[in-house]
Amino acid sequence: MNEVIKALLERRSIKAYTDEQVSDSELEQILECGLYAPNGMGAQAPVVIAVRDKETRDLLSALNAQVMGFDGDPFYGAPCVVCVLADAGRSTAVEDGSLVIGNMCVAAHSLGLGSCWIHRCRQVFESEQGKALLKKWGVTGELIGVGFCILGHPAQSKQAAPRKDGRIFYI
Repeated sequence: MNEVIKALLERRSIKAYTDEQVSDSELEQILECGLYAPNGMGAQAPVVIAVRDKETRDLLSALNAQVMGFDGDPFYGAPCVVCVLADAGRSTAVEDGSLVIGNMCVAAHSLGLGSCWIHRCRQVFESEQGKALLKKWGVTGELIGVGFCILGHPAQSKQAAPRKDGRIFYI
């Protein structure tokens, strides 16, 4: 089987991680794959912010948990969080950012890492604390949060659930 197809079929959302950080080389490859995702009119509008600093990662986790009214870690212990934002003025902002996250998830799997798409990025970066973080990081523009992609070394393995029938139609 083709390696790309194999990775697409085997990749799962991982919800348990070791403390081991994603290496510089691994992160660079994953981010590059994200930036090569298709996007509307080739505008390359999505922005990615890779966070490996524990204090910042924990703050993002707390802000995300606050949005959901939860007191646990919505990042499942993953040591690396990639924030994906996109130009709010583009009609394809959410779709463009979503493809970035999808590419990063498959790239992570191909490197033996775990990943999971985490929601509530929009709400986190619409908050005053989220806006202050973007300003502190020097990230400018009218951006909307699309999603968080958590990355790390998996502390679990998962198999795909059987696929539901009746979802493909040939005309």
